[in-house]
Order: sequence, then structure tokens, then C-alpha cells
Amino acid sequence: MLATILFLVFPAAMVLAACLDAFTMTIPNRLTIAFALLFAPAAAFAGLPLADIGLHLAAGAAMLAVAFGLFAMGWIGGGDAKFFAATALWLGWGGLLAYALYFSLIGGALTLAILAARAVPLPALLGRAQWLLRLHDARSGIPYGIALAVAGLIIYPATPWMQALVAG
Repeated sequence: MLATILFLVFPAAMVLAACLDAFTMTIPNRLTIAFALLFAPAAAFAGLPLADIGLHLAAGAAMLAVAFGLFAMGWIGGGDAKFFAATALWLGWGGLLAYALYFSLIGGALTLAILAARAVPLPALLGRAQWLLRLHDARSGIPYGIALAVAGLIIYPATPWMQALVAG
């Protein structure tokens, strides 16, 4: 039972990050830290060898450096950078290329959709929702946590986590 819960951490974190980023334009550090810390017990339950755990840690650290470079250039937010690194920790090198590709494509489409929506006035009926007003504001950023989460959910079925969950 505990193993199942741990293997469901990944999709739960993805959904929560997407929702929080959409509604608040932030991915809280508490979520990212908890997500990263839960990697260790999940890896133990999945039976990942120590060498593989080291490779996952290396992938997370490397992607933290890359993501903070993107943050420094103003391309993504700090919460997005940290959440990307935590996700890379869970995926390891094996899932990282597909994840980055999906994230890039979905993030680009999300950006274009939000920019297009910002080009037209927000209907008065929707003007009461603070999160929509924030999302519609041209001075706001793009909630890339949505793209990070969707990309993660797309590739999750092909990860060792899902395979371990199905194997039961």
C-alpha cells in the first residue's frame, strides 16, 4: 500500500504543480522539496540500484544548473526551475530528453495560447476571477508549471515508476 502511494507521488505532484501555477503563478518550495525528498523512499521501494540512484541525483543536479540558467535569462520562473530539477531527479537521464522535448513543445504552445488570449479583452463575466485577471495581465509571466506537469504526465507511463506500480 505504501509503495503504491509513493509511486503515485509523481502524478500527484504534477497535477498539483500545474493547478497551483495556473491559479497563483507560483510553485511553492514546499511542494518541490517534498517531491524531491520522496524520491528516496520511492527509489527504495522500486528497488533502484545505488548506481541508478546516483545517476538520478546527477540528472537532478545538472538540470537544476540548466534551469537556473534559464531563470537567470528570464525565460522561466524560479519555481519552474526548481520543479524542473525535482522532476529530472525522478526521471533520471533515461526520461529526460523526452521530458524536455514535450515540455518545450507544450510550453511553446501554452505561451502562444496565453499571448493570443491576452490580445483580446477578458469578458466581464470572467473578470471577477483573480487568477484569470493575473493570467490575462500582459505584465505577468507564463505559468510553465502547466507545461512541466503535462509533459511529466505524458511520459510517466513509460517510466520505471509506472512499471513498478503496474508490476505491483
